[in-house]
Amino acid sequence: MILNRTNIILSGSLVLLVLLIGGTRTDYSQPNIEILPDMKYSPAWTAYAKNSVFANGRTLQAPVHGTIALGDLPLHFKATEADAIRAGEELMNPYHADSIGDPTVLQESIRRGADSFRVFCIVCHGATGLGDGPVPKRGFPPPPSLLTGKSPQMKDGQIFHILTYGQGSMSGFSGQLSPETRWDLINYVRSMQGKADKSNKPDTPDVKNSTSDVNTDGQPSDPSAAESRVLQEQTSNP
Repeated sequence: MILNRTNIILSGSLVLLVLLIGGTRTDYSQPNIEILPDMKYSPAWTAYAKNSVFANGRTLQAPVHGTIALGDLPLHFKATEADAIRAGEELMNPYHADSIGDPTVLQESIRRGADSFRVFCIVCHGATGLGDGPVPKRGFPPPPSLLTGKSPQMKDGQIFHILTYGQGSMSGFSGQLSPETRWDLINYVRSMQGKADKSNKPDTPDVKNSTSDVNTDGQPSDPSAAESRVLQEQTSNP
């Protein structure tokens, strides 16, 4: 009897709840009930706003002395030609063949470098690195070619120094490009230089044609060489 009464009460409550839910509608113009609103609307300061929390009244605080931001290793070089040469001796490319075991890692770095080259470098150096970009074509002094001259002879660390501090009319890119991106650019430039070197390399002459002792008319080009060759064949095959 008690169980039946309980079931009737629960069934009636369920029906009433369904009717109440069905009769309600959402009013998006009214905010919902908020519990602990201070956690949702926490006070926030912009980087250069005054802040009463700190003793100096600043929101943006200087880093703790001696600390280094993650991924931002300091470069102990100056923007001088001597330090650029020193950087070439001391800075090692992290994508050197001896430091990576997977060749696809280098290929991925070259791909990223190609993307960065099209954004930051193509305007002056041109699509192929010859220094014929849109800016030099409009009267600005053209940069030297990246494929010939001193550029292929520079070490990776020296190019990294130039990308960081600039050289001549080229300004430094340390504020726009992370160290990782600068190495990607160097790897892409090296790939362009490698392709240019292969395309400019003369074809290897045919060994048989270069050492032949017979002219096109069937006569020996060097009689003494032909005689020596016959004597060697006779002595080796009696």
